[in-house]
Amino acid sequence: QVQLVESGGGLAQPGGSLRLSCVASGFTFSGYAMSWARQAPGKGLEWVSGISSDGSDTYIKDSVKGRFTISRDNAKNTVYLQMNSLKPEDTALYYCRKHRDGVPKPGESDYWGQGTQVTVSS
Repeated sequence: QVQLVESGGGLAQPGGSLRLSCVASGFTFSGYAMSWARQAPGKGLEWVSGISSDGSDTYIKDSVKGRFTISRDNAKNTVYLQMNSLKPEDTALYYCRKHRDGVPKPGESDYWGQGTQVTVSS
């Protein structure tokens, strides 16, 4: 029933920007925290950023602070990840995640989307 559909990935040059979107359905979106995680080739899943259910609190991985911004539009059941100043090491499959309550605690998500690929290369 829960469905998370990511989009917005693609190819970007270093220093470029992409905006990822995740449209959620099957649950009361405004009641749950959301986050983004990524998996680079040959690596495990890595938490990137989270946002509380009402959008008032955001959390971001140190390596992307100042470059990535998470936001949400509860009226549209959508969470976003704006990625600026992209680096090759940002290349990964990016997943949207639903959490179990209103706080996006790492490791406590219960649903994931299919992912959207981000490739950063010259």
